[in-house]
Amino acid sequence: MDRRKSIKSILLGTVAGGLVVHGCKPEAASTEELAAVKSDENHFGRTPEEKELIEKLNSEQFFNEHELGTIAVLCNLIMPPNDKFGGATDAGVPDFIEFMAKDVPKLQTDLRGGLMWLDHKSNTDFGTEFKSASEEQQKQIMDSIAFYDSEIPMDKQPLEIQFFSLMRNLTLTGYYTSKIGIEELGYKGNMPNVWDGVPEDVLEQHGLAYDEEWLAKCVDQSKRGIIAEWDNEGNLLT
Repeated sequence: MDRRKSIKSILLGTVAGGLVVHGCKPEAASTEELAAVKSDENHFGRTPEEKELIEKLNSEQFFNEHELGTIAVLCNLIMPPNDKFGGATDAGVPDFIEFMAKDVPKLQTDLRGGLMWLDHKSNTDFGTEFKSASEEQQKQIMDSIAFYDSEIPMDKQPLEIQFFSLMRNLTLTGYYTSKIGIEELGYKGNMPNVWDGVPEDVLEQHGLAYDEEWLAKCVDQSKRGIIAEWDNEGNLLT
C-alpha cells in the first residue's frame, strides 16, 4: 500500500458522521430562502459572530508570497497529486494553512520559523531556496525531519521536526476536509439501516395496513442504497 492509500485508510476510520436527510414530502423553499442558502453555502450553520470573525481573518494576510509558494511546494510533497483527484494545492490547502495561522495565532511562530529553516537548510546544502531546489533535494531535506523517535514527546523534539509534524497534520486536515478530499474518501454521510416498516402483526392489532404504492416506494430494500430524489412539486421520484 502506498503512502496516499495508507493515509486514506487511516482517515476512513476517523471521519466524523454526516447526515443524509430523507423526508416524506418536503416543502418547497422560497426563492429568497434558496438565494440565502446559495450566498452562504461556504459558511452554513455559522453564528453571526463566527461569520464576522471569518470575514475579518479573510481580509488579513499573514504569509507573504514567497512563504505561500514554499507552503504549496511542501504540501504537494506531503500529499502528492494524482490524476483523478489532484493534490494539496488543488484542494486549496495553502489557503487553509494561511487561514489557520490567523485563526490560531500560536501556530504562527512555528510555521514561519519552520519555513525559514527550510530555506536556510536548502541554501546551506544546495545553494538555493527550498521551493527552487529539485524534488530530490527537497525530499532529502524532508527525510531529515519527517522521521523521529516516537518515544520522545513532540514538544521535546527539535523545532524543525515539530514544524514538519505540524505541516503534515495541517496538510492532511486541509486536504481531507476539502471537496476533492472527501470525494477521494468516497464518504457520503450516514446511510439508513434496513427497515422493513412496522411488523405486520402490529399493524393488524391496530387495524392498519400500508398503502401498497407507498410501501413500494419507501420500504423497497432493493433501493436502500439510492438517495431519495424529489421533483419541483415535492413529489418523491425515487
